[in-house]
Formats: sequence, structure tokens, C-alpha cells
Amino acid sequence: MKSLFSSRKAGVALAIIGALSLSACQAPAKKTAAPAPAASQPVASNVQQRELAEGLYEMAYSPAAHALYVASAQSFKDVNGGVLYRLDPATLETKGVTHTDLKNFGMAIDPDGSLIYTTNTLDGGLSKVDAQSGKVLGRLLFNEKNDKGFPVGAREIIWHDCMLYIGGVGDPAMIWVVDAKTLKLKTRIANAGKWVTGLLWSPVTDRIYAANGGGEILVINPRSHKIEARWRPDDGKTYLFLNLAEDPATGRLLVTDNSKAKTTLVFDERTGKVIKRLDVGDSLGIKFNAKRNELYLSQRESGKVLQLDATTYTVKNSWSFPTHPNSLLVSPDGQTLFVTLKQGFNKDHSSKGPDSVVRIKLN
Repeated sequence: MKSLFSSRKAGVALAIIGALSLSACQAPAKKTAAPAPAASQPVASNVQQRELAEGLYEMAYSPAAHALYVASAQSFKDVNGGVLYRLDPATLETKGVTHTDLKNFGMAIDPDGSLIYTTNTLDGGLSKVDAQSGKVLGRLLFNEKNDKGFPVGAREIIWHDCMLYIGGVGDPAMIWVVDAKTLKLKTRIANAGKWVTGLLWSPVTDRIYAANGGGEILVINPRSHKIEARWRPDDGKTYLFLNLAEDPATGRLLVTDNSKAKTTLVFDERTGKVIKRLDVGDSLGIKFNAKRNELYLSQRESGKVLQLDATTYTVKNSWSFPTHPNSLLVSPDGQTLFVTLKQGFNKDHSSKGPDSVVRIKLN
């Protein structure tokens, strides 16, 4: 468990992998170091890599602003606040910078790409940001505290049907349901197990799926906000689920696992049963690309990003990096994969160097 949530100083050590829904909704500083220059050592001819800043986590793509947003918590040692970087998605050049007084982790975007939502995990809240200007438009902080008196971490966030769903990293955990327009808390989904780590809305079943650290997939009705089912592997093993992806055409739900087994499980959404285990090694982030019928996995420990055929699960390609691949994001046209690369931490919880953003043109 230490690799996931080691301490408040170090923050949340694993990436925060966002998921976006497709419905429509009517919506209305502390000084930090300047962005680092672009790196000059691409891993391959179709790969661009740029050192950007410490504390990079999730990303969001806004076609409306023609921008790739990257959430940064900055350093966890002696640095207050965070940054939202607005990059050119073709060149990774910085187009805008928003300095925030809280640290930023998870990201989601509304369907028209005009609003960005980011979780402020260490402070147990979220912020709403204008995608064009980068201006912070509003904020909500939750009241829950853990047994040490710290805010319950707000990790993953998704947008669905004018509502935001935010997973709370508590034990027991909860899911906050927030009006995306007003940022008013509508309700809490309680008894969500230990650590809600991943969230996804399915157009196939019209259900919210939540992964947790107890090895459960929660099936949630987005109208009643009730947990209707809890799916578990039936092998008696212990799992620590992280991030989710779905193939809507086949009704497959995929989840990465951070237990000792270090596998990726495939659930059949019709039955809630595991139909496949992908023994490809440690996996953290996961994305499905319907336009290419591919899966992508980030392997933090192995330093790799895998490209798999989504039907056969055969590894088609892999990219190796000297640091730790973390969050993944697929461009709207399905032809580009973005990755955040994390540096390791020193013993005093300081970073060993700036994190990077990678752009992979898919072949």
C-alpha cells in the first residue's frame, strides 16, 4: 500500500487517470519555477518528449481551446500550490500557465471542451477552470477528514450528465456527486469500500463504475446514486484496483491492479464476471481507443508504455523510458497518445528531477 499513498508529504504517489463522459450540459499565488525547455532526446522518431515541471499527473484535451492541459502539484517539499499548464498538443509548447494555491491532480473536461475540472487531492476538493483563458472559476472543498485529521483525498473525477463524480480516498471511501454548473454538492455515495481509485461512465449500461482498493467494481445507478452491485474476481485473491477503461462495442470493462499479482482484469459487463487476465506485468494507466481497436497501458515500475490489439490482447508495440510512465490520454481523433512521465522521489520526498510530457504519434 505504501507505493499508492505513502504520506501527506509525498502526496498521492500513483497517477490520477481521468475518464470523460459524452453527454451535453448547459454551463455558464505562490510563485513557482518557469516551465523547463523542451527536451532534445526523443525516444523514437514518432515520439516527442518534453521536460516540463515537477508533480505532473493527469491531462485533459480541449478541442475548443486547441490545448492539452496538464495538472501539476509541483514539489511536495517546501512548495505551496500547483500549476495548470496549457500546451500546444502538436508541439508540446507552453501556451498558457495558471498558478493555483492548491495542488492539482485529476482532470476531467465537459463535452464541448470549454471547462476543465481538476481535483485538489491533498485538500479534498476540486476547481473549475475556463479552458480558453485558464482562469479558475470556482472551487469546492469537502468536509470529510481521515483518522489523522487530514482531508479525505479527492482523487479521480468524471463528468456525466451535468454532474461531477469525485472518488474519495478514504477507508471507508465515498463518491461525491457535484453539480457541474454550480459546484454545489448534491449527494454522497457512501460505503464505497476502501479508496475509490477509478471512475468511468458506461454508455452501454448507463451506469457509473467505480474501482476501489479492496478489489471491487461498484456498479452505480446515476439517477438514484445507489450502488446496485459489487463485482469481485471469484478466485479468492486480494486485489487493489486502480484505473478503468471500456470497450462499448463488446461490453468489456478493463481495470488495472496494483496488488502483488500485478495484472489487468477484463470484466464482462453483462455478467460482472472476469473473462480475461492480461499478464503483461505491472500496469497503472489504461485507455481504450475505439478508432484503432487498441489498448494502452502505462507500466510505472517497468518504465514502459504498451500498445495492445484490443481483440487478441497481443502487444503490438512498446516504448521504454528511463523514468516512470504514469497518466495516459488519447487525442479525440485517436491517432495520438499522450503520457506523463514521473521522476522518483528522494528520501526527503523531494523529486529527483522535473517530470515530462510525451507525445506518441500512433502507427
